[in-house]
Amino acid sequence: MYQINSIIYKGKGIVKVILATNNKNKIIEIRNKLIDLHHFEFFPLSSLKNPPEVIEDGDTFEKNALKKAMTISDYSGMAAMSDDSGLEVRALGGKPGVYSARYGGEGLDDAGRNSLILREMRGIEERRARFVCVIVLAFPDGTWKAAEGTCEGEITREPRGGMGFGYDPIFYIPALGKTMAELTIEEKNRHSHRAMALGKAAEILMGPGH
Repeated sequence: MYQINSIIYKGKGIVKVILATNNKNKIIEIRNKLIDLHHFEFFPLSSLKNPPEVIEDGDTFEKNALKKAMTISDYSGMAAMSDDSGLEVRALGGKPGVYSARYGGEGLDDAGRNSLILREMRGIEERRARFVCVIVLAFPDGTWKAAEGTCEGEITREPRGGMGFGYDPIFYIPALGKTMAELTIEEKNRHSHRAMALGKAAEILMGPGH
């Protein structure tokens, strides 16, 4: 028997959880981090037929993640997991924050957004920044739980590394001596903001006393 909030799953069946994203990189990280949760199977949003589009118009990561998870759980009738994450740069007043994925306009790709941040940081000595990830688990009975993870670092002077995605090449972690884009998937799954949040989400899924 597996108890998640007020939902009881009996027997040895697999619990299906919809990942409210089609971002392939996020899906890979999530599945790698939660690979030991043998009683759960995680499906991408694309596995649903005509899923509703969710506009991320919240002013916090949690509000955006909650909106996505609740919408997809309601639509599918299954548990749903949603992630909203981004980069907060101290010298830029916390920007890009919740606008990380579309900072500078929809026409920019990851490399373009990295270049924009580096231009905005030109000549600035205060380089501190952090990655934030909030994961929300929503369930068909309307209940939900949130888990947050952060990773402290600095903005580099130029991109470094060919791994990862998003702002990883310009986010340096002093404790590791590497940018996020220089970490192996195993290292990232120990130290990243998403890894921290997923670890807490795994505890929520397994329930007390697991």
